[in-house]
Amino acid sequence: MYSLAEENYIKTIYHLQQEAGKEVSTNAIAESMDTKPSSVTDMVQKLAEKKILSYKKYKGTQLTDEGKKIAASVIRKHRLWEVFLVNKLKFHWDEVHEIAEQLEHVHSEELIKRLDQFLGNPAFDPHGDPIPDDKGNFKKTEKKLLSELNKNQSGVCVGVKETSTEYLQYLDKKKITIGTKISVLGKEFFDGSMVIQVGRDQFFISQKIAENLFIQTT
Repeated sequence: MYSLAEENYIKTIYHLQQEAGKEVSTNAIAESMDTKPSSVTDMVQKLAEKKILSYKKYKGTQLTDEGKKIAASVIRKHRLWEVFLVNKLKFHWDEVHEIAEQLEHVHSEELIKRLDQFLGNPAFDPHGDPIPDDKGNFKKTEKKLLSELNKNQSGVCVGVKETSTEYLQYLDKKKITIGTKISVLGKEFFDGSMVIQVGRDQFFISQKIAENLFIQTT
């Protein structure tokens, strides 16, 4: 059993480690969690004593197998609750992250098992992120960022990299959601902006928008 703060650190380190592919620095953790490096050092040392992660001063930290298992469990709960909130309680996809942040710390394994069964064992959350199974295994999908596509290529939106309320609301205005087909009609290589087609609509999007949309090419 781990505290809410400990689980938040473990989850954050997991995500940073996945992005970096190597040890994560104290400063990177502090920046991601909006806290002081000294506070991070204290928690990292505490988790190292519990064998949740390995820590080397001036080099960084990485999760042990036990740490990865805990992170996957927290992520699993978070994403299952997001599915429940959207599919069953009819919350919008830009409203569920903060609520799921609270619910992910429920420790009842039986509750999460029944929640998974009730939802039909979903493989992905409302934002297209894979939901790990009860063994901590993530389902892998072939995807790339929309910004990586060239003119005359198309694909289906299968996820978002950015999950802020502002970004998701922007996608809503453009009628882009999971499962939406997107075709690239033009691309400016100077600034990465694109002309895309969604349904019958054609419009410009910035590179920032394109580099936060995951696409499965068709």
